[in-house]
Order: sequence, then structure tokens, then C-alpha cells
Amino acid sequence: MSIFGGIDASASGMTAERLRMDVISNNIANANTTRTTGGGAYHRRYVVFEPRDAGGQSFSSTLSNEMGNGPQAGEGVRAVGIVADNTSGPIVYDPGNPDANAQGYVERPNVNIVTEMVDMITASRAYEANVTAVNAAKSMAMKALDIGK
Repeated sequence: MSIFGGIDASASGMTAERLRMDVISNNIANANTTRTTGGGAYHRRYVVFEPRDAGGQSFSSTLSNEMGNGPQAGEGVRAVGIVADNTSGPIVYDPGNPDANAQGYVERPNVNIVTEMVDMITASRAYEANVTAVNAAKSMAMKALDIGK
């Protein structure tokens, strides 16, 4: 992998983690939404990632290869899609709520704020790690240019 390949892989990770943080922010913003345009309570969403072309090789087979034997990982990551978590949220008794059913129960969103905050911290740290990798690659490129002086 070239130095620019490392920057490209880290940049794809930064883009993916930014999308992940946007989706998590949306989940937190809708933590109390009991009525959506599709009907029913809001269901949390999450981003599905996959590695960018690593020579057509699966992630597990890439891990099992020894260094120098076969294609290596490092092409970056891309978001495949944003998927709704269709597990049902908690059902609470609130007969005064306009979204209550005939028995007075309301389905709450399946968003757990603690889980979302942990995911947000994880995404933020992954973003920071990719920024550090880009900065290290830039520093190496600058040092390589200084050698030629």
C-alpha cells in the first residue's frame, strides 16, 4: 500500500464514522418520538459497513493470511446502508397520550440513550484515530520530501 493508499483508507473511515455519528444523533433526537410518518414509534437505526475491495477477499480470510501471503487489507471501508432495528420498544400505560391504543398503552421508541452515547463515543474515537493516521502519513510524506533537500 502506498502512502496515499493509507490516507485514502483513513479518509474512508472518517467519512463512514461521520455518517455513523449522524445516524446516532438522529436516534438520540427521536428518543421520545411515538408517532412517525410510517406509523408507530420510532425505531433506532444503525449503519452497516463493509470493507472496500480487498481483492475480493472476505474479512476473516484476510485476517487468517500471514503477512506477505496473498492480498492485504487496507483499502478502507464504505457504508452499505442504514438499517432500522425492528425490535419493539417498551410498552407503557399512558391513556392520556394521543398515540395510545384502545387499552391505553403506548409503544415507546427502542432507543436506549446510554447505548447511543457509548456508540457516539466509539464513533468519535474511531474518527480521531483516522485523523491521527492521516496526520502521521502527512508527516511521513513531509519528512520524505525533506530528505531530498
